[in-house]
Amino acid sequence: MIICIDVGNTRTKVAVYENSTLQQLLITNNEKLLKNISKQIQGIENCVDIILSSVGNLPSTTIEGLKKIGNLITVTHNSPIPFKNFYTTPNTLGIDRIVLTAGAVLKYPKQNRLVIDAGTCITYDFVNSLDQYHGGAISPGIGLRYKSLNDHTAHLPLEKISELHPFVGNSTATAIHSGVLNGVVAEIEAFIEHFKHQDENLTVILTGGNSEFLVNRLKNSIFANPNFLLESLFLLYQHIVSND
Repeated sequence: MIICIDVGNTRTKVAVYENSTLQQLLITNNEKLLKNISKQIQGIENCVDIILSSVGNLPSTTIEGLKKIGNLITVTHNSPIPFKNFYTTPNTLGIDRIVLTAGAVLKYPKQNRLVIDAGTCITYDFVNSLDQYHGGAISPGIGLRYKSLNDHTAHLPLEKISELHPFVGNSTATAIHSGVLNGVVAEIEAFIEHFKHQDENLTVILTGGNSEFLVNRLKNSIFANPNFLLESLFLLYQHIVSND
């Protein structure tokens, strides 16, 4: 059994694999993480391997608890990765971005890949067909854009993601929706077009909590997989084990 754990900024997701097949997906919080994983492995006599990616604050007691449950692999900046990292500050590259880039390389070999993670932040990571990673971009996610308008103005209300976002808003609420949601779509389209202009052979992977909302609003052909980070963790686990 392989347990993949993604500790993000706002939530923790867990994927359980058996014989390379996804068996279970869980969304939890850090306080209940050990309890929920313990439930998953009840009655399991075989060795349990755990691979962990964390950009959040995971208590040391939780990490020690995971080590007691199984063989824990924590992805770090020193983990073996299947691409050449040309980021000028490699030790500042987010672990989640490293995992996503590794997953793109392992799942879509010999292609130019752009991974877009639409979560708390929207991250863009480009790795070329030679498996060379040079970087990407980071911008505020949908929730942050709504919150910043409310936090930094005197009268704008705090809105939430909405299906109704006409391009021309005819009220304050619809104007906010238009600016936030149409702005995000236009931003993503612009990044895709930029990399397509460099090379038409571009594979685009859209993931993250807002990927399902965005996928039908984008003109470009993309692979949408809200759980791509968990899948990437499993692929990276296989890569790390094979390179031991």
